[in-house]
Amino acid sequence: MKKKKALITGVTGQDGSYLAEFLLQKGYDVYGMVRRSSTETFERIEQIVDDIEIIQADLLDQVSLINMLKKIRPTEVYNLAAQSFVPTSYEQPVLTGEFTALGVTRLLDAIRLVDKTIRFYQASSSEMFGHAPVTPQTIKTPFHPRSPYGVAKLYGHWITINYRESYNLYAVSGILFNHESPRRGLEFVTRKITDGVARIKLGMQKTLYLGNLDAKRDWGFAGDYVDAMWRMLQRKTPKDYVVAMGETHTVREFVQRAFRYAGLDWKKHVVVDPKYFRPAEVHVLRGDASEIRRELGWKPEVNLQGLIEMMVDADLARLAGRGGEKSRA
Repeated sequence: MKKKKALITGVTGQDGSYLAEFLLQKGYDVYGMVRRSSTETFERIEQIVDDIEIIQADLLDQVSLINMLKKIRPTEVYNLAAQSFVPTSYEQPVLTGEFTALGVTRLLDAIRLVDKTIRFYQASSSEMFGHAPVTPQTIKTPFHPRSPYGVAKLYGHWITINYRESYNLYAVSGILFNHESPRRGLEFVTRKITDGVARIKLGMQKTLYLGNLDAKRDWGFAGDYVDAMWRMLQRKTPKDYVVAMGETHTVREFVQRAFRYAGLDWKKHVVVDPKYFRPAEVHVLRGDASEIRRELGWKPEVNLQGLIEMMVDADLARLAGRGGEKSRA
């Protein structure tokens, strides 16, 4: 049987690194797309960088994507690359649109031109729901994005559906709710919290400044969610799914649990700073993943408490110089 080839855009990111590890274990030949840069940032994949092939291309340059697909001839393409930090999308909305929206179109069109049998996965986001009219959110819930990032992701989501319906491509979108890990960037609130907890515990700082503590999110472990991505491309016919834990927790609860696990009183260290509030807040996100659980057998293994402990332990180990998972920010 011919060995499968997988191409991952955004391979150096949190999800890309976990997915690459997952697919290597499945026996795939794994290729990771990176943008040309004067400095290499392979921290998240340093443990597998010799087992995958790195190839340079850019979501802003369709010719490079066409050439990449012709060279690799992948079986599956996972598009995880994006400008994915919501606050930055307010500061750089056009750039966010170029990567996170039009980049999807360029890649889909490259697949259409090179090989229409390639199976394509698009990383959609719960941020597309934004100011959702109902909770929990399902694949049928109306979208109401509340940031340039959410709007760009919604374009990517719909263009994927359009190419599936227009050109009969196997192209699917996974609407993933918040998924975290020790490899999450330091700018994201969950990682900012666990890094702050570790620094306070080790006497490296005294105060942690955060934004809206009342925002409610549905958090899972990124390592579990890449399994869902893979399962979506193994289905006989293409179908979009919501991937979530189905639980809602406030940022405040995440803070409380992280500080408690480290033996600290969060009220002595956390200060709310209005500058970290969004211009348009997304108040409640909770996904209904019953379809992918029932139809594809997806089952997450790490709960919220386990995720928090994993992240705090990793940051403590990193900052104390004891190894563990690097920050990979």
